[in-house]
Amino acid sequence: MKDIVVRFTAEVGASAPEYKTAGAAGADIRALLGEARTLEPGERFACPTGIRIELPDGWEAQVRPRSGLALEKGITCLNSPGTIDSDYRGEIKVILINLGREKAAIEPGERIGQLVFAPVTRAVFEKADSLSASSRGEKGFGSTGRH
Repeated sequence: MKDIVVRFTAEVGASAPEYKTAGAAGADIRALLGEARTLEPGERFACPTGIRIELPDGWEAQVRPRSGLALEKGITCLNSPGTIDSDYRGEIKVILINLGREKAAIEPGERIGQLVFAPVTRAVFEKADSLSASSRGEKGFGSTGRH
């Protein structure tokens, strides 16, 4: 495991990101809500966390769903994983959606997502007149079969 220093600020009432176990890859982030927020089936909500971070250059934070929230309430993250760039300084908000068949509530302080940190490799794009051949070629979606 490689550690990096991630500086953060937290609004009043916000919780610091937290690893719940020694082997956890993701640091849990919590909802900063004054009261419970009910999501209708299919409803989307950008849930505030009250957290802002400062990443080292060459790193990103990925916002990922929490499996327990998905299993228990049918709530997951859209745009997953969401990317937080090293130059972003705004509040982290987690885009939640209720994929269940019933209303589901997000409680104040509930763990709604997790942050996973990863190094970034940037590409240098080179225009070409053609691309080399491969055994796969242009075969796309489903081209390798289902079984």
